[in-house]
Amino acid sequence: MLFWDEFTSDGRLGPEATEVGPVSALCLQRKIAAGAEAEFTFILAWHYPNRTPERCGWRAPKGEEKTVIGNWYATRWPDAWDAAAYAAANLTTLERRTRLFSEALRGSTLPAAIKEAASANFSTLATQTCFRTADGEFHGFEGSNDHIGCCAGSCTHVWNYETTTPYLFPSLARSLRKASFGFSTDDEGAQHFRQVLPDGKERHGYAAADGQMGQIIHAYMDWSLSGDLGWLREIYPRVKAAMEFCWKPGGWDADRDGVMEGVQHNTYDVEFFGPNPQCGIYYLGGLRAMKEMADATGDTAMAQTCGELFERGRKWIDVNLFNGEYYVQRIQGAPRERIHKALLSTMGADNTMEPEYQVGDGCLVDQLVGQYLAEVAGLGALVDPANCRKTLDSIYKYNYKRTLVDHDSVQRIFAVNDEAALIICDYGKGTRPRVPFPYWAEIMTGFEYAAATHMLYAGRVKEGVECIENIRARYDGERRNPWDEAECGHHYARAMAAWSGVLALSGFRYHGPAGAVEFLPKWQAAPFRSIWMTANGWGTFERSTGATSIRVLSGELRVRTATVPSAAGAISAAVDGAAVKAAMKRSEGRTEFRFALELRVMEGSVLVLKA
Repeated sequence: MLFWDEFTSDGRLGPEATEVGPVSALCLQRKIAAGAEAEFTFILAWHYPNRTPERCGWRAPKGEEKTVIGNWYATRWPDAWDAAAYAAANLTTLERRTRLFSEALRGSTLPAAIKEAASANFSTLATQTCFRTADGEFHGFEGSNDHIGCCAGSCTHVWNYETTTPYLFPSLARSLRKASFGFSTDDEGAQHFRQVLPDGKERHGYAAADGQMGQIIHAYMDWSLSGDLGWLREIYPRVKAAMEFCWKPGGWDADRDGVMEGVQHNTYDVEFFGPNPQCGIYYLGGLRAMKEMADATGDTAMAQTCGELFERGRKWIDVNLFNGEYYVQRIQGAPRERIHKALLSTMGADNTMEPEYQVGDGCLVDQLVGQYLAEVAGLGALVDPANCRKTLDSIYKYNYKRTLVDHDSVQRIFAVNDEAALIICDYGKGTRPRVPFPYWAEIMTGFEYAAATHMLYAGRVKEGVECIENIRARYDGERRNPWDEAECGHHYARAMAAWSGVLALSGFRYHGPAGAVEFLPKWQAAPFRSIWMTANGWGTFERSTGATSIRVLSGELRVRTATVPSAAGAISAAVDGAAVKAAMKRSEGRTEFRFALELRVMEGSVLVLKA
């Protein structure tokens, strides 16, 4: 009241109080002429160097709960004043670069819902779901509760779905890989899916089949986006050990036939017993990625093994798990004494011979999650593409509910009444187990984004866009917070899979080791504009009147081959107007440019390909 009395009397605040308290007020004053405008800049800064596992809700070894693990920013600035001073001194540059990115994304001709979903969800990186410890390493909860984090450990089977960090902040993605293939992977190669802090003293959790295979695919993706063979060689032995764990006695594929029959802990917080598409196709993706990385590092024996298992496994899954509409699970019990100790948990079935909490012949929304991630990573088809397309059609047919008025969920409610959504599992065609797996009737946006993005990649553009539009209609600012897609906690990490929609519709792919780039949009717009990113730079590209213009706004783009849509007319390539030599080949509606020398298109430059 005293502040208000002072301010309303003459529009000013009086002198500072003699005693400093916890409440303060700021008043900036400026005369603004009629029709003019002015900006008032306030900088808020803070400095909290003493993060502990206990305070933020992270698991720690016994006796280390109060150990200071710190915050990285607190090592960069000694106090809040220095942080504010840095922001003030660099505000123009920081704002310019931020606006450059936001304008590049906003200026894309992709559907509004695709852009909104991507941008709204990468805000999660700025929430308490994520943090960097004093050593600079990146960590993530699954989500955020009101006062502490929710589900600590950079949980692999949750973070696997998201593609935001690999593309927007590749160094943070590599930090996640350093953790999962570091101490979290034990001497046998079992990757415990939650990291304990301080690191290097205790492991928590079990080996999750989907988590471990997804991390192998992500390791490939990180290498592919950067082309950094040195980094791959450094991490490769641990990635190899994680793959070889599959073949341990009592493990996921102990008979080495390319099929996961073993007990498979997964993101539904239970174990699936017997071959199933969710973990099995993930395994195929891991084998495919492992072969590529083994070839690159000269490990020909490992490459051959993974290639052979991949071929056997993909054939078996298509023959034995595809029911004509989608892929199903073959429930197969196992004697407890024959299950590897790293695969046993207290979260699933008590009776391992007749297990409960299974999928059975239900239509699972993320049965193709391994193929989804393989599409983003550029690993190609893991199972029959025709079966994939039919499965996506079935997910749209069975799992897609245009209204939830008649949908029953006895678990958490993330969508209600007249809202439209993809449910986790539908038993409209199959028989539901008496006790199905948890969450089967729920709705969670991260799963929806993965399935919808896969539809986009598979040419089901209308259906994929529709599913993403439905998500954003539920998070429209009136029904729910548009920057907080919840699952287990607010600002849930899995929802950062939304970035994949931009990748799928823009048709952008990059393979750094070969310097191969593709710009093949799936969204019809004239002209077409979108954003692109690698680990070394980012920018925009535009397709108009037979020419594709690739502009580098930050960093660089290294190119040996470039593939763009074909059009009638002359073929040519130029950087900033200067012609560059290339062998050019038209085929099946696209043109490949193969440059005589590697191009390094630098920041501020434009590569124009006329095809």
